[in-house]
Amino acid sequence: MNPRTEQVLVNLSLYDGVSDHSQPDRGLWIGPDGVIRAVGPVDDVLAEARGVRVVDLGGQHVMPGLTNMHVHLSLGLPGDFAAEVRGADQAELVLLMADSARRTLRAGVTTVRLVGESRYADFALRKAIDRGAVDGPRIFTAGHALCCTGGHGWDADALEADGADGFLRLTRQQLRAGADLIKVCISGGIAGEHESIDTPQLLDEEMAAVLRVAHDWGRKVTAHAGPADSIRRAVELGLDCVEHGYELTDDLTRLMAERGVWYVPTIVVSRCEQFFRDSGVPGWLMDRALAAGPRHWESLQHAIRNGVPLALGSDMPPHARYDETTATVRELEFMVDAGLPVADALKAATVRPTEWLEATDTLGTLTAGRHADLLVLRDDPTRSVSALRTLHVVMKGGTVYRDDTGLTR
Repeated sequence: MNPRTEQVLVNLSLYDGVSDHSQPDRGLWIGPDGVIRAVGPVDDVLAEARGVRVVDLGGQHVMPGLTNMHVHLSLGLPGDFAAEVRGADQAELVLLMADSARRTLRAGVTTVRLVGESRYADFALRKAIDRGAVDGPRIFTAGHALCCTGGHGWDADALEADGADGFLRLTRQQLRAGADLIKVCISGGIAGEHESIDTPQLLDEEMAAVLRVAHDWGRKVTAHAGPADSIRRAVELGLDCVEHGYELTDDLTRLMAERGVWYVPTIVVSRCEQFFRDSGVPGWLMDRALAAGPRHWESLQHAIRNGVPLALGSDMPPHARYDETTATVRELEFMVDAGLPVADALKAATVRPTEWLEATDTLGTLTAGRHADLLVLRDDPTRSVSALRTLHVVMKGGTVYRDDTGLTR
């Protein structure tokens, strides 16, 4: 990576995460602390930043860095990567995670929400990234996911409990470790061999225990969830976010919108046959995931139509190659294909997630006072989210971590 320097980016077309359209002939002044000092017409910004190093972007497009809200850096579907993780000691695990974090950042994802990791290594990685010792995105993490005995994720380092007291204890353990949020598995999913997607797995008193403790501590709760009945019960108890939601209904998404419950669809995981094959996943898992695809797609369309707050999340590694792009970009393209307007899709990948994370004062937009987390593209993202396929510069906090053509040098 290049060292951080105070600079003014000029001759750029800006999508700032606030307006729905790109603004041509903009300048962006980045202070020595990596925070944006001023944004506006080029001449106005240059007049403010006299004597500061100027970088001409040649009319290319700049947008905020992406936020991926469903990421696992130390977990994988049953198959090659999961086997590698299970065989790794603690030092090897951290190195595997650091490599994935570096690849994620280079793919344009400058912030991630981790929703279930292994052996508390995510907290060490977060600290190393914050110190600048490791290249990676900004991390918000749930620590370990929580599940019932034998529930979804038990064989992928989710922590097991039974009864309200058991879930109280596990929730407090994650908070003690420094969790930013809590992740709980309330139903089966595609990756559990001895369950089905619509298997309910938590009792109301167990869900209520997690929600009460987390909310008392000022943390939100997101749930791995498939069937509508389990999700409805959790929503009525005060759930903050639904992951996957394979079988949402029209009525349920209306309730979610009314209660302000967010949805991270991870639609890509039920439509990525080649990724499954390349990853060596078992046949039963691939068959279950692909069979869920049509109903999963309907769930996303219900959510879009009824105004459920949406945020981008891939579940697949954010940097994983898929359909000649990354899983993160393909997820965004699928969301648009399902009916989400381009302007809303861009916000679902930038400013909207930071609302859920309560970080809009520092992240999500390219406006004064926010961290200079930005991407440079050849094409205009406000015309098509597929413009992200032309990404060639990644900056986080004013530091360049990827520059394919030497543009910023």
